[in-house]
Amino acid sequence: MPPTLASLVHHSALKLTVRAGEDRLDVPVRWAHVSELADPVPYMEGGELLLITALKLDAEDPEAMRRYVKRLAGAGVVGLGFAVGVNYDDVPEALVAAARQEGLPLLEVPRRTPFLAISKAVSAAIAADQYRAVTAGFAAQRELTRRTLADGPEGLLAALAAQVDGWAALYDASGAVVATAPEWAGRRAARLTADVQRLRERPAPASSVVGGAGNTEHPENADRVELHSLGTSRRPLSALAVGTAAALGTAERYAVHSAIALLTLTTERSRSLHEAGLRIDAAVLRMLLAGEPDHARTVAGDLYGGLLDAPFRMIVAESPAARNRAAAAAAQTAAGDAAPETGGDPLGTLGALVEVVESAAARAGEAVLVVPDGERLVVLATDGGAAVAACVEHASALEAARPASESLAGGDEESLVVGLSAPSGPIAASAAYKQAQQALSVARRRGRVCVEHEHVAAGSVLPLLADDAVRAFADGLLRALRDHDATGRGDLVASVRAWLSRHGQWDAAAADLGVHRHTLRYRMRRVEEILGRSLDDPDVRMELWLALKATAPD
Repeated sequence: MPPTLASLVHHSALKLTVRAGEDRLDVPVRWAHVSELADPVPYMEGGELLLITALKLDAEDPEAMRRYVKRLAGAGVVGLGFAVGVNYDDVPEALVAAARQEGLPLLEVPRRTPFLAISKAVSAAIAADQYRAVTAGFAAQRELTRRTLADGPEGLLAALAAQVDGWAALYDASGAVVATAPEWAGRRAARLTADVQRLRERPAPASSVVGGAGNTEHPENADRVELHSLGTSRRPLSALAVGTAAALGTAERYAVHSAIALLTLTTERSRSLHEAGLRIDAAVLRMLLAGEPDHARTVAGDLYGGLLDAPFRMIVAESPAARNRAAAAAAQTAAGDAAPETGGDPLGTLGALVEVVESAAARAGEAVLVVPDGERLVVLATDGGAAVAACVEHASALEAARPASESLAGGDEESLVVGLSAPSGPIAASAAYKQAQQALSVARRRGRVCVEHEHVAAGSVLPLLADDAVRAFADGLLRALRDHDATGRGDLVASVRAWLSRHGQWDAAAADLGVHRHTLRYRMRRVEEILGRSLDDPDVRMELWLALKATAPD
């Protein structure tokens, strides 16, 4: 405990007497300061015991003392020590009355007690308090380290909660609660998910304070909660929450800082293991795609449970932003420059898909294989399982939230595109990968977020041809016919459309156009002459029909 006015009054060597403010002696004293200025307030920081002899004060003037004491109390001075036997034989009644009126403790300092003795007593008490705090902090660090080695993060949280006389919680990168201590703190910790997510958007290391009795954002929780990011990368990998009834003391602060260091080490070690796991995942996927399922099972061991034995779905996903980042990194690497900083989530929107799929698989107890593949993401998940369902649901939600005017080829760089294969097995993994790629290509051309391979043949083929190259071909093929029509010498384009739509039936097509069939025959001969191609050729008819459809107004 830091020194208080009460501890100084009870100090046998100081012989101090309380003349006012007897009910406020438990206030901590930050320092003892001597000043004979008529207005020492500009030099006060708050928490001081001010020692005076009233050398430059008219201590017997009631109005002057009221103003003097009022300013001291307003500046946060916690007590006033008045030395008797120097300028005044006794503490002036005007000063005593002013101190009682403001509730400011007033201590009488006897002639034989020098101010230096009081300053030394305060300094010694502060030093002893700091030593106790440092000693307690080191003891807490040893205990936290021991519990971490013995019981992992859960043991550390339990020890930290005991050290701060409160509760502690650990969150993952998404803001979900991983562990709490004590167990009853789980509900309180869950309320802070949004705060943890906001903390994750700030560069590490980052911290914030939420809750508290005066905080209206969390009125249901009067705890004062400190949030700290964990990890050494720019984007935090996890977060620690520490809830207490009041602000942390020095010893508790040491314990929290030790917990942050230990959890960061644990997190970084977990990240190294995670990266090693990613390399194994990539190797297993390469073996499957190379047609070596037995080797893949040997390398995987029990990592994926029965995933490689049951029917699975192959998922391939990408986003324009990921492609752009990969291209920029490749260009800078080729130029000899450092790769651009991508932050803690280099996959962008793909990272969100990873969290969705892995979280769903974890809740359902499923194994899932997730492999970042350059600018793409490849996922192997159980057919009919929670991971595949979560992927489809996530894509559907993104598509529903996207403005109707927005296309994947348009302005949203972060758009996600997903292709799913049909159910397959390890022997046909390569074929499943091709199916997922085909579905991905169809999704991109159709402006969809997600397409399953079973649905590739659904709908019209025309949206698959809706790109600039096809439109340019169509415009080039029909240009001569349109130029002819522009001179007013016939309606060849409309005649071709009617004739093709009626499968070459002259009477039906002529009726649609409102002309005689001989007129239509004449126009078709003109089409052949202008194009220099025969309409008896099915390829010519197909190209003309696609050109008409590709250039038709929406």
